Amino acid sequence: GNICRSPIAEVVMVDVLAKAKVDGVVVDSAALGSWHVGNRADPRALSTLQNHGLKSTHIVRQITKNDFNEFDYIFGMDEENMSELRRLAPKASTAELLMLGDFGLAKENRIIEDPYYQRGAEGFETAYQQCVVACQAFLKQRLQK
Repeated sequence: GNICRSPIAEVVMVDVLAKAKVDGVVVDSAALGSWHVGNRADPRALSTLQNHGLKSTHIVRQITKNDFNEFDYIFGMDEENMSELRRLAPKASTAELLMLGDFGLAKENRIIEDPYYQRGAEGFETAYQQCVVACQAFLKQRLQK
């Protein structure tokens, strides 16, 4: 839906790259479905980011076929995301499809659960913390070679 985990991951990745002084990397997030296109992130996601001194101005958009060639990496948060990304990817796509949680997180914690249906903000904080670890690990493993 692009209102919970992915906008958090987008802002965290931008922050991690800025702190590492890595320039020239375009970071964006997108929905697999069209349910929330044109909306802002879930207020609990925005609040979680704000609690960490971060801000999102992202407006939900749906992933496009062009994204699979415009971006070097496209991340999913769980196996369902990954399956759908593989299904949507054009045959000649150049983007590498990766599970964000495969970077830096223990195997049993690699799925970044969707906190949308949870009450309160605890799940959003968990997703935020997982994204911080994963984005930092991705930076070290892939972008700072």
